Amino acid sequence: MTKYVKIYKCSDNSLVGDKIRVADTFWTRFKGLMLAPDLKEGEGLIITPCNSIHMMFMRYPIDAVFIDASNKIVALYENLRPWIGLTKLYSNVVSVIELPSGLVNKLGLKIDDSLRLEYLQ
Repeated sequence: MTKYVKIYKCSDNSLVGDKIRVADTFWTRFKGLMLAPDLKEGEGLIITPCNSIHMMFMRYPIDAVFIDASNKIVALYENLRPWIGLTKLYSNVVSVIELPSGLVNKLGLKIDDSLRLEYLQ
């Protein structure tokens, strides 16, 4: 059964995404967004646990938000390109949120911003 989460930026309660798919099993983390169709507005993927990503077998660019155990943004990657994008490994990161390219800039997300996650049933 697919799980989803809504994510908000705490400082202004702005919606980051209302249909963020949760990848929290070996298979869903392994698959990620590889070969998936483009993300639409409000969509994304949160990979947990995760502290680094690659863009192999991706069809489109994405933005990536790396968060720690308190849901504080530790690192941001914008417009990670398909096939060649790669991030560094972060020891203090527990999850990575993959979003449509351009959303980090559009929402004004910054390092140290806090996010609120609401898991949906």
